[in-house]
Amino acid sequence: MQQEQPATSDSTTTLADLKTLIQDFVDQRDWNQFHSPKNLSMSMAIEAAELMEHFQWISMDESRETPDNPEKLHDVGEEIADVICYAIALCNQLELDIATVVTNKMEKNVAKYPAEEFTGRYGHKHRT
Repeated sequence: MQQEQPATSDSTTTLADLKTLIQDFVDQRDWNQFHSPKNLSMSMAIEAAELMEHFQWISMDESRETPDNPEKLHDVGEEIADVICYAIALCNQLELDIATVVTNKMEKNVAKYPAEEFTGRYGHKHRT
């Protein structure tokens, strides 16, 4: 039996859909006046800190158990949504194409961290 997809999901919603959803929300409230790159980047950092609080003082293994705790997973999802919404709002404000900037950054990462050299390692100083 195939599981039914929710009305919105990663497989049915595009980045353009999300950019429009967020911009419409901002426009309907006349919040563009507050959405400077400075304010949006600061808000994104604050929301990222709120996300980090969910994992502060627990072990790496405990953090990996988050999907097994529906309440915690919901709360973490809300913080991730806040971070993503501010990131998208910032891209809207700066007229950045998300697919382009992410693809370009990943191309840099592939060159900087070749798989054959960094498989199982997390950085240049980490030696196994």
